[in-house]
Amino acid sequence: MSAEPASEAGWVAEPLHEELPGLGVVSLALAAPRLGRSPQGVREHLDALSARFRGADALALRQRPIPHAYRVCFRHVGLDPDVTRVPVEAAAIDRLVHGGFRSAGLLDDALTIALVETGVPLWALDHAAVDGPLGLRLSAEGETLGRGAGALPLPPGRIVVADAGAPLAPLFGDPGPGCGATRRTKRLLLFAVRVEGVSAMHVQEALWIAVEALRSR
Repeated sequence: MSAEPASEAGWVAEPLHEELPGLGVVSLALAAPRLGRSPQGVREHLDALSARFRGADALALRQRPIPHAYRVCFRHVGLDPDVTRVPVEAAAIDRLVHGGFRSAGLLDDALTIALVETGVPLWALDHAAVDGPLGLRLSAEGETLGRGAGALPLPPGRIVVADAGAPLAPLFGDPGPGCGATRRTKRLLLFAVRVEGVSAMHVQEALWIAVEALRSR
């Protein structure tokens, strides 16, 4: 019987650790399921969340502890959360605009379910594109975001999720070219960005909600 996947706390460069205590990245690797249309159970879960999550809930989000903690962190890193919305607020607005949480495939749906259930945002990488443990640091002069010919220019001094070789994603942003999960991915690396005021328990809960959704049949 195979062991359950275990999460791993990533490293944080010293300047960030001093300036933003509580900021961190937690990852969890697992075998990738067939990434395509979500099974009925996952789509029903999204429908149930849509029914629970209405206009009043969206308006009250920013007062809840976890969304509020991300709003505070956004301001600390130079993002205006009223312009660049924290992930759970962005999901709430999308739900209101479209009348529900729309299914976008198994991986995206699993990440959405975990986000809406906990308020903790998750992203997914292709494990084969990752070189060593994930961490948080500032980008250096001349670095690019992602891997391969499609890697994007990256200004120095940006907070990035990185491995031993390159920045893989901007803080609170989607993975760069060449490192995100695709239908050809054999092994996923889910990761969450933790901020001050969000407990390790909530991060673990988000990761495991996503894992359970990915394992749905």
